[in-house]
Amino acid sequence: MSGPVVKISIPDNELMTGLFGERDLHLKSIEAAFPEVAIHARGNQISIRGNDAARVGTLFEEMVVLLEGGHVIDTASLGKSIDLVLADERPSDIFGTDILRVKGRTIRAKSLGQKKYVEAIAKSIITFGIGPAGTGKSWLAVAMAVKALRAKEVGRIILTRPAVEAGERLGFLPGDLMAKVDPYLRPLYDALHDMMDLEGVEQLIEEGTVEVAPLAFMRGRTLNNAFVILDEAQNTTPEQMKMFLTRIGFGSRVVVTGDSTQVDVPGGRQGLGELESVLGDIDGISFINLTSKDIVRHRIVQAIVDAYETRSFKAKSS
Repeated sequence: MSGPVVKISIPDNELMTGLFGERDLHLKSIEAAFPEVAIHARGNQISIRGNDAARVGTLFEEMVVLLEGGHVIDTASLGKSIDLVLADERPSDIFGTDILRVKGRTIRAKSLGQKKYVEAIAKSIITFGIGPAGTGKSWLAVAMAVKALRAKEVGRIILTRPAVEAGERLGFLPGDLMAKVDPYLRPLYDALHDMMDLEGVEQLIEEGTVEVAPLAFMRGRTLNNAFVILDEAQNTTPEQMKMFLTRIGFGSRVVVTGDSTQVDVPGGRQGLGELESVLGDIDGISFINLTSKDIVRHRIVQAIVDAYETRSFKAKSS
């Protein structure tokens, strides 16, 4: 194979296993992603020849930085790293950005879109995170909320969702109102429990430092000194969205998450519809659109999202 040649010296032979993967699976993935390169290793030397030699060299250098930083490179993180290098981004800049350390592990952005999302939350008063399932919209928002609470940037966390009937009627569920809406709020509880000990979460809820409530409970309130997350915002009506956004008080930060492809609100009049065209020019408001490339669940989830998007595009084109 002809083309430029790039040679890389790996500082520690033990890193070679992490670079190439068990049974050279990582190496095979890299060769599949860059079919116009030939990769040869001898000892701690890697020789790369071909038109994309420079990019592959950058990829290996970035992988070394991640491995030396204690990161474990698996199939998913390797795929993300390849995507980032192809986009002329450095994986170490993204995977090396720590958000929060909890329960012995570090929560960090895992894609370029997620990094932009986290940065927007940090600098904006209101951040809209819009994208398909599995892109970490709610998870990262809760992580940023816990981080802000720990740093005493806010005095409380408020998590809310619209309780929209998706094929089931609330009236048929047992219990009082809170018991009926609890299943809608469960994903937010789950995210909190991933960030904190169970006892700590329950204590903060009892103290009022953490509040998890349906969107209807926000009406008439002013939310000061709080980190507020509105989840599943595609299931709000335009009127509910306006109501919620006008609750924001001094010292508060707000994150609104939603997936415009999963609308359960009756009539399809979702509160996220055309919102960016209305509010996009207001200083302090950011819109981050995540895509299937930002999905961090099983690779099959990305394939499912891509398949639905392809079908939707074909339907609109016909």
